[in-house]
Amino acid sequence: MSDAPGREGPGSPRLQEVSDGVFAYVQPDGTWWINNTGFLVGSRGVTSVDSCSTERRTRAYLEAIGSVTDRPVRTLVNTHHHGDHTFGNYLFSGATVVGHEQARAAAIAWGKPFDEPFWTKVDWGDVELEPPFLTYTDGVTLWVDDLRCEVRHVGTPAHTTNDSIVWIPDRRVLFCGDLLFNGGTPFLMQGSVSGAITVLEEVVAPLGAEVIVPGHGPVAGPELIDHVVGYARFVQTTARAGKAAGLTPLEAAREADLGPFAELTDAERLVGNLYRAYAELDGLEPGGQIDLVSALSDMIEFNGGRPLTCRA
Repeated sequence: MSDAPGREGPGSPRLQEVSDGVFAYVQPDGTWWINNTGFLVGSRGVTSVDSCSTERRTRAYLEAIGSVTDRPVRTLVNTHHHGDHTFGNYLFSGATVVGHEQARAAAIAWGKPFDEPFWTKVDWGDVELEPPFLTYTDGVTLWVDDLRCEVRHVGTPAHTTNDSIVWIPDRRVLFCGDLLFNGGTPFLMQGSVSGAITVLEEVVAPLGAEVIVPGHGPVAGPELIDHVVGYARFVQTTARAGKAAGLTPLEAAREADLGPFAELTDAERLVGNLYRAYAELDGLEPGGQIDLVSALSDMIEFNGGRPLTCRA
């Protein structure tokens, strides 16, 4: 799918039952701040995986849950701190919000939603901060009736410093948050390029998931893992060549041949990913601090000097 100006915007969210009582809520078109969620229906209540970025989108998600069951959402798991997965937490009245301890800290540090000058204007609604208040360091096991759901921190920075997966072994279903994008450019600026490869190859792939609900884009199978690993390796290759040639991350991105990744949306993320890859080549530890403002500013420069398009 091309990210050319004027292409069609997001379509209607769709509810997809990926296993008995297990639903993915997929929000097209999966670009900036338009994420996927999902939920599991038990006899006494619902467990949700993530919320949405805006009040309007989260209320629509809650209505979708209500179309399946009148039972309350009792547990809300956040796969990481980014606002498209957490800003709507406050609308889950009565739910226990669960996440990695660094997801809580990072959500608090990020604070309330903002858009300009980095993104086009968004109607966020009346968002209140509700970070995870039941936190873990390694993981926790959730039970939906007798169905085991393993919530696990992935062990190293990847998409962010605080990524978790929700793995349902009896169903071979994986909710992986933004460790995987389907149709969109993976975004590793706040995590680690090398860490993402490690996590996908050593944590995610060995699970043997048959159905994967990515953080953005359509529900997929395990073939998506290799595609995202391939992109991360492309970022590393581009970074090595760019540094050797004395190019900045922005210059390296402009000269890069995207090849099989040319059709991914939000191509400007390559710039942010290269900032991270350059830092790792310089010896920065995974997840270490880089100049995010400069990276985002150069992403805007790559985007023709325009704020990044957000249709949330």
